[in-house]
Amino acid sequence: MRVVRPVLGAPSWVSLIAGDLDVAQRFYGELLGWDFEHGPERLGPYVSVLADGVPVAGISGVAISAGTGVGWTPFFGVKDAHEAARRGVDRGGTIGVGPVSIDAGRIVIARDPDGASFGLWQGRAAGVGDPPRQTGVPDWIELRTADAFKAALFYGEVLDWDAAERCEVFYEHERVVLRVDGRSVAALRGLDRPASEDAPVETPRWQISFAAPDVDRAAARAVELGGRVVRRPMDTPYGRTTELADVEGGLFSLITPKARPSATAGE
Repeated sequence: MRVVRPVLGAPSWVSLIAGDLDVAQRFYGELLGWDFEHGPERLGPYVSVLADGVPVAGISGVAISAGTGVGWTPFFGVKDAHEAARRGVDRGGTIGVGPVSIDAGRIVIARDPDGASFGLWQGRAAGVGDPPRQTGVPDWIELRTADAFKAALFYGEVLDWDAAERCEVFYEHERVVLRVDGRSVAALRGLDRPASEDAPVETPRWQISFAAPDVDRAAARAVELGGRVVRRPMDTPYGRTTELADVEGGLFSLITPKARPSATAGE
């Protein structure tokens, strides 16, 4: 996923809507070793996130002024943002922002029929490949939703997965999995059952996982920095992972990934 231009049909960028840009930079910078580069204001104050000098994500400090919640959003590459947005609305989704032009192309922020937020990004296609594992790189995204197969039909039609030459969809580990250039990059799965009758019901959303060499140690560090552990570290088919909330309540995950199927990327 470490790309700065979208691959058609694939998750190509992640962005955080934060309430306080400085607070977000301090937390994630300390936790993941990120550096930051102030960029042109898009929908408000904005910084690019750099891991080893490579742009891997963005942070917008607009949650308070825009009246929106704090959270991470994945953006998928599309050929035509207007057409993809239209397909989403026709299939029960809603548009929150856009299509709007930014320095990197055209973007849309939308919700699927079950309420999970996602983005569309129209720009020039780029290679994905199998990037070297390193701390802080977005490594895996997963949609948690009521009906993974229904959601897969929605996203498949909006993102035109059938026509995307570099994408394939298959089923494994009770998930619908998206593979790009032979590498598994995203999945759609059912919601977790509440741990008890009093536990809150999980709402549909995309979860972003960033690579970390030791998720147990990183989870402890996140708590020291003012975050909290939502789900304790555990082993999954894709690696050891933990779910966290940042200082402002934004949910994300860390993962020490297992090797996943990979093929040489096409250009």
